[in-house]
Amino acid sequence: MSGVVPDRPDAPVSSGYRAYALGLLVVVYVLNFIDRQILTILAKPIADELQFSDSQLGLLTGPAFALFYTFAGIPIARWADVGVRRSIIALALLIWSGMTALTSLAGSLGQLALARIGVGVGEAGCSPPAHSLISDLFPIERRATALAIYSLGIPIGGALGSLLGGWLGELYGWRIAFLAVGLPGVLLAAVVRLTLREPKRAVVHGRESVREVFSFMLRRRAFVHMSIGAALHAFYGYGAGAFVPVFLMRVHGLALGELGTWLAAIGLTTGVLGTYLGGAVSDRLASLEVRWYMRVPAIASVLAVPFSLLFYLWPDGRTALLLSIPGSLLGPIYLGPTFAMTQTLVRPQMRALASAILLFIINLIGLGLGPFFVGVLSDALKPSYGIDSVRYALLGTVVVGALWSSLHYMLAARTLAEDLRAKDA
Repeated sequence: MSGVVPDRPDAPVSSGYRAYALGLLVVVYVLNFIDRQILTILAKPIADELQFSDSQLGLLTGPAFALFYTFAGIPIARWADVGVRRSIIALALLIWSGMTALTSLAGSLGQLALARIGVGVGEAGCSPPAHSLISDLFPIERRATALAIYSLGIPIGGALGSLLGGWLGELYGWRIAFLAVGLPGVLLAAVVRLTLREPKRAVVHGRESVREVFSFMLRRRAFVHMSIGAALHAFYGYGAGAFVPVFLMRVHGLALGELGTWLAAIGLTTGVLGTYLGGAVSDRLASLEVRWYMRVPAIASVLAVPFSLLFYLWPDGRTALLLSIPGSLLGPIYLGPTFAMTQTLVRPQMRALASAILLFIINLIGLGLGPFFVGVLSDALKPSYGIDSVRYALLGTVVVGALWSSLHYMLAARTLAEDLRAKDA
């Protein structure tokens, strides 16, 4: 039976402050995903006004954001491993919120792409320092749960992005929607800088270079397979996230405001519950056998496949949305255990950079290529399937991606215990 490798912060912190710090970081992450999600719910009205193809939409929701988000993450994480993490998070929040507001002024593909690049650079400074800070606040036996709670920002932000974007876009237009969701982050940046305290870091022995940390992680087979599994999950997840609103509006005729309400309600309830359960269930099962940190996301990915088939093939859009609920619940389960094991597989001084390396892999493959792939595939299928091309592009991407992701999580489980023991060797 394999346990968890001892690893905990050196300095005690009050439970009240832990809760406040984690809660504030969740709010920051919520804004991160509101500003990221709003483009997808508003994609169709933007495309209608500016005459974009599905491939161009995929370019905006994928590479325009992801490439800069991905490549900026490594140097920012290196900074976070030695710098003041609260200041980095506050500055990042200020940048991405300001660029979201400026998106309201865009009038062409190039201008929208530049705005998304700015959002990507800003958002790159959020999770690596946040993951590192949380890992210094919480001991290992609570870390997956804490990081899963932080990851609740994804479904909450995604839901609010859909809801606010849908109704603001329908009532006032997409430009006002971008302005309205961007401005609050400018104010929150000051709150982060003034009230979040920098915790004492776990004991550090030296400082490794980016190459040394990357090499260290590549020698852990569990990390290699886990990162591939997470990247594949993100590939189909971000691809679906970018084009499901287009699919439901184009194929099933749902209105923008109604669609935003549906996606917000489903995304919020299933996303929050699924994300939390992923961390809590993994922590519970891993107290008996550490390999469950990887088995849980593997099983969840397989179980989600039949519900995805029902969602994409059902002839009525509203019924299809109801049938998507179980799959939506299973989708985010991988987040908590994946981020927790990334932090736990490395030494304390590597944590922010380790998080950035994982996010680099996930976002380069998942966010960078997933939406663009679905858009290109949809355009390629359009001569044969017409408006249903987006349905089959989504269906094939999601089913193959989920099964392939599950395989790599199971391979990661095989060596996880060994790699955890070897990290301090």
